[in-house]
Amino acid sequence: MKPISSFVNRIILGDSVAAMGQMPPESVDFIATDPPYLVHYTSRDGRSIANDTTDEWLRPACAGMYRVLKPDRFLLCFYAWNRVDTFYAAWKAAGFHAVGHLVWVKRYASSERYVGYSHESAYLLAKGHPQRPDSILRDVLEWRYTGNTLHPTQKPVMALAPPIAAFTRPGEIVLDPFVGSGTTAVAAQSLGRRYIGIDIEPKYAICAQNRLLRKRG
Repeated sequence: MKPISSFVNRIILGDSVAAMGQMPPESVDFIATDPPYLVHYTSRDGRSIANDTTDEWLRPACAGMYRVLKPDRFLLCFYAWNRVDTFYAAWKAAGFHAVGHLVWVKRYASSERYVGYSHESAYLLAKGHPQRPDSILRDVLEWRYTGNTLHPTQKPVMALAPPIAAFTRPGEIVLDPFVGSGTTAVAAQSLGRRYIGIDIEPKYAICAQNRLLRKRG
């Protein structure tokens, strides 16, 4: 096991379960993540997501997140609405309990089938019993289209910034075990928080690191 300082303000290439297993327990202040949705996703230009076709990693990842999160702190986790049973069971098995649900409203539909899918959502989950935040975040938020130029499911920085600001203080550590193109880390850095990002795909780990280096410059 390594000291948490060896992970801080880094993008780590590798399996998130293995990487979190090297972190000390109860060492991060907040987790915000957008994991694979288990939906066999393929974007319009043919890009796919690693580990999106199996849920074998989900319960170990949730258990790892619970282990490294400090007591009485939060996990914000995006999920697929049609896989909510699988995700909720994994969160509960790890020890988390739901305390809120955030919805970001889009001005466009990502896809259309029976309805036009025009929102993103994430559960706010607690480990223990966190204190009431100083500033209460509304559970319906705005969304800005990124163009998905860096990642097939790229989230906008403006969507992650409000919950990071609400549930952490400057200098605290924000972890994203499925960091993708680095949006969570960029949002954390912009707010004066420290970050840890992990991704299994080299091209996205490099992309995330480059974004953060540009922000520092």
